[in-house]
Amino acid sequence: MIGQQPPPKNAACADGWAQRWRVAGLCLALAAITFAVFGQTAGFGFVNCDDDVYVYENAKVAGGLTLEGLAWVFTHLDCGLYHPLTMLSLMADYQLHGLHAGGYHLTNVLLHTASVILLFLVLLQMTGALWRSAFVAAVFAIHPLRVESVAWAAERKDVLAGFFFMLTLGAYVRYVRKPDSPARYLSVVAAFALALLSKPTVVTLPFVLLLLDYWPLNRFEPPRKLSRLILEKIPLLALAAGACAMTVLAEANGIAARSHVTMLSRLGNATVSCAVYLRQMVWPEGLAVFYPQPEKGYPLWTTALSLLVPALITGGVLAFGRKRRWLLTGWFWYLGMLTPMLGLVQAGSFAYADRTTYLPQIGLYLLLTWAAASLSADWLHRRAALGGLAAIILVALILCARTQTAYWRDSESLWNHTLACTTGNVVAANNLGNALLKKGRLDEAILCFQKAVQIKPGYAQAQNNLGNALFQKGRVDEAIVHDQEALRIWPGFAEAHFNLGLALCQKGGVDEAIVQFQEALKIKPCHAAAHYALGNALRQRGRVDEAISHYQSALQIKPDFAEAHNNLGTALRQKGRVDEAISHYQRALEIMPDNESIHVNLANAFLQKGGVGQAIAHFQSALQIDPADMEVQNNLAWLLATCGQASLRNGDKAVLLARRANELAGGKNPVILGTLAAAFAEAGQFADARRSAKEAITLAQAAGRREMVRELNDELRLYEAGRPFHRP
Repeated sequence: MIGQQPPPKNAACADGWAQRWRVAGLCLALAAITFAVFGQTAGFGFVNCDDDVYVYENAKVAGGLTLEGLAWVFTHLDCGLYHPLTMLSLMADYQLHGLHAGGYHLTNVLLHTASVILLFLVLLQMTGALWRSAFVAAVFAIHPLRVESVAWAAERKDVLAGFFFMLTLGAYVRYVRKPDSPARYLSVVAAFALALLSKPTVVTLPFVLLLLDYWPLNRFEPPRKLSRLILEKIPLLALAAGACAMTVLAEANGIAARSHVTMLSRLGNATVSCAVYLRQMVWPEGLAVFYPQPEKGYPLWTTALSLLVPALITGGVLAFGRKRRWLLTGWFWYLGMLTPMLGLVQAGSFAYADRTTYLPQIGLYLLLTWAAASLSADWLHRRAALGGLAAIILVALILCARTQTAYWRDSESLWNHTLACTTGNVVAANNLGNALLKKGRLDEAILCFQKAVQIKPGYAQAQNNLGNALFQKGRVDEAIVHDQEALRIWPGFAEAHFNLGLALCQKGGVDEAIVQFQEALKIKPCHAAAHYALGNALRQRGRVDEAISHYQSALQIKPDFAEAHNNLGTALRQKGRVDEAISHYQRALEIMPDNESIHVNLANAFLQKGGVGQAIAHFQSALQIDPADMEVQNNLAWLLATCGQASLRNGDKAVLLARRANELAGGKNPVILGTLAAAFAEAGQFADARRSAKEAITLAQAAGRREMVRELNDELRLYEAGRPFHRP
């Protein structure tokens, strides 16, 4: 207009700085609400659902960051997926935190927080709408449906892929500003490749970019322009195709196991899942880690009603989306990203899962936020009303999400909540039993496994776990029945072969047990416990060389397997390889410093080499752990009384130890009475020595132990002559 002056330069700078401060403040606020919900997970443990496979029982992850591990993750399919970056990130966590679960959870929270902030910044760059972009990012940050992806260590793949997904969006917006820059385009391709290497379900990202071209980037023009936009996505689609191929290869076993599920059932489940996610977004109640599929599928009316909801929304979006482009982008973002995870190619037994909404529901948040802003455009108090409504929504989400997150503090809490939220949940009952079994609550665990078997008698895992719990309870015959039933259902179940082997060993069927352990190892060659158990069984049969080989195999798989080090040491001692035995005992002791039996084994090994002083030290350590161990008291007393090195003898202490052992034996053990006699003699109490030796001789004669009688008579003659007995 004539006479209108442009705004002063200083005013424009001030507005720019004010905007930067607002953006920075909102980033901090987003980080704060994310940590308000998920910061508590730093004190949580692992759960017994995939965390074992991904972390605490994964030998590759437990190896930390190594060149060998780096080669492995890129050349092998692990955990049923090809996601090498996810496995590398877990290895890095192990390098930093060992098996402290809080470190893994904190990494998840940091990755999720970074994704939240990136989403806000990318939406702001694309739309220029500060508060709407912040609200979308905030809902993404703290919606209760995010809990499963963030609070579950094994779902590192979600938050890592989400982070690279956001980086891809940011790189794409930067490329759009200068589409003739090869470097900027390559940054898009690289970020997308990293996202695929974290979790292949982001394969639909090229489709999302095409939606963003439509709105808010507004790159759509007549068809000649559309064809160029599609061609622009070809390299990304090629990467997506490669990721799909790797996923099918990695999940081949799971897909084959679910091949009996008809396509009609899968379509029904996919339809219901899509509707369930819409309901959970609006009313996130009853969220659980596992939702079981109905055995006979969903009723036809449920499927039809579930189909009606998205069909009506799609019709409305298509009808009104030409003028309100955010409708098309938001809705088809949701549908498009959800499609690969709806179970049309089914590898799991769950009906649906909260984690599958991690990235898809951003589209719905976008749609609803812009719809609310559009509908309220003519309100008199629009800003105050929308601000108040947004605050109420966010506070409600924070409270709900904090409560939902708290259920993930441990396995028992998680599965109890899951059972409360679902019906007929055999997986939840079985896993709760496992959690209770690990805590030593056998009776409660057995009840859980029995409940799982009642829900689904053909569930091999529950039959096997019930057998294992009964075995630990001492009900071995019942355990064998359930182990055999598990193998009838699933003949290739390595764990059931292993547990049946343990039960047969307990019943004295060592040869039959050996067969079961060997079957387990044919199916699962990396089963460290089966190698160890087979080693024990072979050693019982005198096949010591074979036992040594299996102990060594167990240690190659699990280098910190203390029991295997200990028993390998014993087998090596049997072969006369005492120095090697001592080395393995010492390694076992490093892992389990408070294990009495390892100290005893080390003491005996040192005695075999003539290291009496070291033997005495380890017997003393064993007694510190278990002061009431009669055998250790006797052995230590004997050494202190009879050792050939005068500096190591201590008659008074030997008497004290031998008296304690004799009291525990009720004065009826000739070996201990012989030790007590030697101790009295070393302490100069020869009358007591003679009396104890005579008692020992009487008991040995009654037991028919002629060699012991001869030795005791030799010692008695020394005591009668006023001389102690010392071994050379």
